[in-house]
Amino acid sequence: MKEARYKLLFFFVAFMALLSLYSCSNQTATIQGEAVKYLIGVSQPNLNEPWRVLLNDEIKRDASAYPDLRVIFTDGGNDSKQQEEDLHKLMGYGIDLLIISLDDPILLTPTITEIYEKIPVIVLGRGVTGYDYTLYIGTDNRLIGSKAAGYAKQLLEAGDNRIVEILGLKGSPTVDERSEGFREALTDRKDIVIAESLYADWERDKSEDLLLNTLEKDTDIDLIFAHNDAMALGASIALKKKGLTDVKIIGVDGVKGDNGGLNLVKDGTLTGTFTSPTGGGEAIRYAVDILNKEKGIPKKIILRSHPITKDNVHVFDERETTTQNKPVRQITEAAPIKIGFAQVGLESGWRLAHTNSVIHAAKEEGIELLYENALQQQDKQVESIRRFIAMKVDFIVFSPLVKTGWDVVLREAKQAGIPVILSDREVKVSDDSLWTAYIGSDFVEEGRRAARWLIQEIEGNSEQVNIIELQGTKDSDPAVGRKLGFEEIIQDELGYRIVQSLQGDFTLENGKQLMLEALAQHGKDIDVVYSHNDDMALGAIQAIEQYGLKPGKDIKIISVDATRAALKALGTGKLNFVVECNPLLGPQLMKAVKDYMAGKELPMKIITSEGVFTQDTAKRALARREY
Repeated sequence: MKEARYKLLFFFVAFMALLSLYSCSNQTATIQGEAVKYLIGVSQPNLNEPWRVLLNDEIKRDASAYPDLRVIFTDGGNDSKQQEEDLHKLMGYGIDLLIISLDDPILLTPTITEIYEKIPVIVLGRGVTGYDYTLYIGTDNRLIGSKAAGYAKQLLEAGDNRIVEILGLKGSPTVDERSEGFREALTDRKDIVIAESLYADWERDKSEDLLLNTLEKDTDIDLIFAHNDAMALGASIALKKKGLTDVKIIGVDGVKGDNGGLNLVKDGTLTGTFTSPTGGGEAIRYAVDILNKEKGIPKKIILRSHPITKDNVHVFDERETTTQNKPVRQITEAAPIKIGFAQVGLESGWRLAHTNSVIHAAKEEGIELLYENALQQQDKQVESIRRFIAMKVDFIVFSPLVKTGWDVVLREAKQAGIPVILSDREVKVSDDSLWTAYIGSDFVEEGRRAARWLIQEIEGNSEQVNIIELQGTKDSDPAVGRKLGFEEIIQDELGYRIVQSLQGDFTLENGKQLMLEALAQHGKDIDVVYSHNDDMALGAIQAIEQYGLKPGKDIKIISVDATRAALKALGTGKLNFVVECNPLLGPQLMKAVKDYMAGKELPMKIITSEGVFTQDTAKRALARREY
């Protein structure tokens, strides 16, 4: 017995010594003759779902390519309190970076924020509340919900149709977004109603139990939309127990494995599902870049979701067994990559910096770039795209003037086999497969950040805050997003009111003219100007000074872009707060083009990392500003 205790003591001491070696986060430890430079912690809420098992497998697979990297995994066992404890344990082990997927953002976001202040954090799949993380990798959950609704409408003929929606954890942003997208896309079918909504916490057994209880009261169900395949499987078991065989079931995840959505569609258990890539492989590759302090790390990577039905399930089955990327074509000096770049115009300093970044990055990479300026005219952009199609370029890149009106020309590009990248602005089309990737900013989040600063800045003010909003080009993606995000935050705050919202087309001249009109109407009653870009804000400053007031003091001014001119105005006190919108997208764009040509599937969206600037931080940032 004494000998056994000594052995246990020896192993405990050895284990603690091993952990101490791991915790030397800024040094290279040596473990059994192998150099270990970085230790990564991976925190999961559970390992019950095939999606989560696959996530860990993909992380292990890609981590094995880096001999100096080690990974520690934890499993919260479906207990968010346990996952919170796991996070503290991982920090105690001295991890250099955290990769986390979570079910309960409300409980865990404060802990993640605390960790983010010390080390980089990559969030996978299900998001946290706020912006306190290094990189988010996931899918567009609102779009997944919308696609599921579109498929449901195809499956359900006209008549009285009843749907049961089975959701994940209540309060999760993922759940809210999928449900909102699903419900919004059903509004044009008055014959379809959501008869019941069940929160099954992503669990198969709970989904089965809740649906069985529902079926005790009512078996009149035509379709079930479950927010993941595990809950979809639980629903199918409940239906079988009740002898219901004609109810259609749609899931989300689409992973391989005995109980994965891929096999469940193949054997007919599910009518269809939508892929929700884990992002495990991407997380490791970006983690290495982050730890090595590489430049150009994005803030968000949104992976594309694909529908899986009995008609195309074989395609995805083949993808699972194929590990080699097949290049699109041979790239040589005589036949370089050729890009057609249809720029929207040169309406601002930001746009000039964006154009120069793309041109310079193409030259650096030896990529042939055909550049055309549409002079703020949509028809000219369409003409440019058609010319590029006729030239048979490898890629078409454009920054759309407005969100709509692109279906026809993008369909022509798709039929010609030419992929399209949206740079800086998105489009709204009937089929999102008409474009390959978006590289740019999260405009809604920019609006939110502007509003959050304003509320914090004048917290405790009992008087009404009157806001003049200077919008960008009507129906353009930045104008729509920045307005939406700003209003989302202030709508629940008492006393904040947008007294006038004016269209300024992103130019200094229009910003000045519209601000003069607002001052003539509202005068000294204006407390805040929220400008959708720097040029309009700089025009507003001129108007306020012309009126005899002091910009930044008599009227607070918030802007978006963070050009050198705006930072100078911020440093002199004429601007109060600037949200960054990074125009230097050229390097990320060229990397995406090269990855695609090498046979890799691109993320649906690559959202660039951006900061915010106050009067206190402006001068320091100005010294490093490139535009």
